[in-house]
Amino acid sequence: MADRYAEVAFTNGYQFTQGSGYELPEYPFRPPPEIASGETSHHPIVIVGGGITGLTLACALAQYGIQAVLLDEDNTVGVKGASSRGICYTQKSLEIFERLGVYEPIAAKGIQWSVGRTFAGNDEVYSFDLRQQSAYNLSTQPPFINIQQFYIEAYLVDRIYALGNVELRWKNRVAGFRQDKEAATLTVDTPAGRYEMRADYVIDATGSHSPFRQWVGASVTAKKGDDRWCIADVRFTKKPPVERHTWIEAPFNENRAVWQHLMGDNVWRIDYQMAPDCDPAEVSREDVVRERLVRQFGADAGIEIVWVGPYAYRSECVDAMRHGRVFFMGDSAKVVSPFGARGGNTGIADADNLAWKLAAVMKGRAAPALLDSYHEERHEAACQNVMVTNRTARFLRPATPVEKMFRTAALGLARKYMFARQFVNTGRMAVANPYTRSSACHAGGGQSVQNVSFLWADGSKGEVNDLLRWADGRLLVLVFSSHSAASLARLRDLAATAPICAVQVLGNDDEPGAIEHVRDPKGHLQGACHVFGHAWALVRPDSYVAATGETVDASLVHAVGQALGAALEEEAA
Repeated sequence: MADRYAEVAFTNGYQFTQGSGYELPEYPFRPPPEIASGETSHHPIVIVGGGITGLTLACALAQYGIQAVLLDEDNTVGVKGASSRGICYTQKSLEIFERLGVYEPIAAKGIQWSVGRTFAGNDEVYSFDLRQQSAYNLSTQPPFINIQQFYIEAYLVDRIYALGNVELRWKNRVAGFRQDKEAATLTVDTPAGRYEMRADYVIDATGSHSPFRQWVGASVTAKKGDDRWCIADVRFTKKPPVERHTWIEAPFNENRAVWQHLMGDNVWRIDYQMAPDCDPAEVSREDVVRERLVRQFGADAGIEIVWVGPYAYRSECVDAMRHGRVFFMGDSAKVVSPFGARGGNTGIADADNLAWKLAAVMKGRAAPALLDSYHEERHEAACQNVMVTNRTARFLRPATPVEKMFRTAALGLARKYMFARQFVNTGRMAVANPYTRSSACHAGGGQSVQNVSFLWADGSKGEVNDLLRWADGRLLVLVFSSHSAASLARLRDLAATAPICAVQVLGNDDEPGAIEHVRDPKGHLQGACHVFGHAWALVRPDSYVAATGETVDASLVHAVGQALGAALEEEAA
């Protein structure tokens, strides 16, 4: 398959930004074989939607060696004639992309940053450096990289073509859907005609206007906002600082909020909060936007407008992220306001979460019941992100006199006192969501593991992602420090019968036992697994802790079974 698509592959050398506007690549349409044969094909997994969420899932499945088909109604990445969309990618997303083999071009094209400053008028009222925070400071990936979303999507497309296993079908629009006890059936329209295909599982990554919600009768908890914004993607000859700057009350924007970020290609993303009753066409006219930019940056800034567009947001979440054979992910599952980079990044995490579970079930390593934990874990994350972003939205545009009073008091105190700066809320930056209600996590589980460094047995440097790639979709048992020979022997026997890989993690003075071993001289690996002393941690392929314990005994066997949907225990019984 890689050779078949060689003519459409791209490299990090291209630039989608040519002068003013975005110029996106186009991928070829090929008539699906079902049209010529007239037959209904059957596939284990069909992904609908080729945005960042669907492509991440497709890439992960391809790397696990799972066959799938992705359908996208367009023939490009991004959105033709529309915005550069998401730009801020969290450390967790970057760790996922490193594991999938697309991190290097992202790092080369994007802008790393960790410092953010918030202003009210001309006064700085809040600042942070994410590299100084424990949630970010151990990983080999930076806290954030800013890059236009379509670049990441293009790198994922290239990687999928190189890996094979997943077929990308461009200009294939799903026009109908039904499901029964045997499979799901999709009706697909293409330039060459209509066809049908069947699937064991369908993943809806079509976005916030998903037709699958209606097709399966999914209920949605929603709240429509009246906040209006105008985006300007801009180049300057007189460049602003490479930091995240936000204004709660910007004097150059009628005392409304402003966001300022640098992306790839020396393009700045400037978000301007508008009046709630504004005319979107009026506020996004180029002459109006240019006047606004001049007020902020000065007439000598050398302004080149790359793209402009208005937007409004709403807050919503499906009440169930699985309906029979259909799984909702990304914006199909939930829509949040863009504060704190909790939109696209949670879609990437959705994909990473479901990919290893689908792969484990498809390969017979886990019970189908494991797939139910996708809703348990990612719905909890979605609800958390909706709550956090709604709080930010109310701070930026208070809806009641009490909320307005709180904001005024918080800003007044923050100008004078350090303790009050924690009350200033322009977006709590996204972190990997913990899982507290998951049937696939045992005692001590549910926390994300940072991609920290360690030393292989030969002294060379390794990272957590190296261990996960080595485990190849199996669970990873990390046993810290010395354990009895009998315990290690039991672990070795378990690894011979269950889908796990076992590694002993040693300090400087510990002697290796009877299983694979690495060294953790700085204790970073143990800290990343949230355990202390002589303990073990069961790490999932999505780099989350499934369970922890102190001794290698029946509790570990139980934890492995639970992490695999109880398949291990059922077999043992």
